[in-house]
Amino acid sequence: MSEKSVVIIPCYNAGPRLEKVLDELHVFTGPVIVVDDGSTDGGTDFLKERDIQTVVFPENRGKGHALLAGLRAALALEMVERILLMDADGQHDPAEIEGLLAASEKEEADLLVGARQIDRKSMPLRSHFGNMVTAWISAHIFRCPLPDTQCGFRVLSRDFAEQFAAYSQGGRYETEMEMILFALRQGSRLASAPVATVYEPGNRSSHFRKIQDSFRIYRTLLRAWFQ
Repeated sequence: MSEKSVVIIPCYNAGPRLEKVLDELHVFTGPVIVVDDGSTDGGTDFLKERDIQTVVFPENRGKGHALLAGLRAALALEMVERILLMDADGQHDPAEIEGLLAASEKEEADLLVGARQIDRKSMPLRSHFGNMVTAWISAHIFRCPLPDTQCGFRVLSRDFAEQFAAYSQGGRYETEMEMILFALRQGSRLASAPVATVYEPGNRSSHFRKIQDSFRIYRTLLRAWFQ
C-alpha cells in the first residue's frame, strides 16, 4: 500500500511533536510531504536535515490552504493512487496508516474519514460539543453517513483529490468540512474506519479558535444547505 500512497502532514507551530510523529512514521515506506504553514516556533528547523519533501509558507495561511498545497504536491507524483492526511500534533497514530489505506482500498472509497474512538473524559468539552453538533447537522440535513466529520485522519483517492484540489479555494479548519460536503454533492463514495485519538491535557496542541473557526465551519454548512 505504501508504494502507491503518500502521507501529507500540515504543520503550524507543533513544537517538538512533529519530529516525534515523523520518527514514528518509519512504519510507512512511501513519500511524506510536510506543509509548514508559516511556523514561527522553530519546530520545523530539523526538517532541513531530513530527506522529506517540504512545502513552506512564508506566513500562516490556515490548515485548508496547507492541505491543498500538500494535495497538489502529492498529485505531482505519478505513482500516487491514495493520499493520507494526518495532523502534526501527535493525535493520530502512524501505526494505523496501513489499516486506513487498506480500508480505503477495500471500500473503494473516494474519501475515507477516521471515526475517533474517544474516552469522553479525555476529550475537551468544546471539542465534544462541536463534534456532536456538526455530526447531527451532517447526518440529518445532508444525509452524511460518516459518524465523525471533524477527524483530520483521512484518505483520498487520486481522482477525488484532483477534483477537490481544483474546486476548493482553501481556508482554515472549515476546508475539512468542505471536503465532505463536496464529496456528498459529487456523489462520491464515502467510508469511515475507527481510529484512536490522543489528546494532551487541555488540548494544548490545538490551534482551533473556538469562536472564529466554529463560525467558519457553520458558515460552510449553511452555504451548502442553500446550494
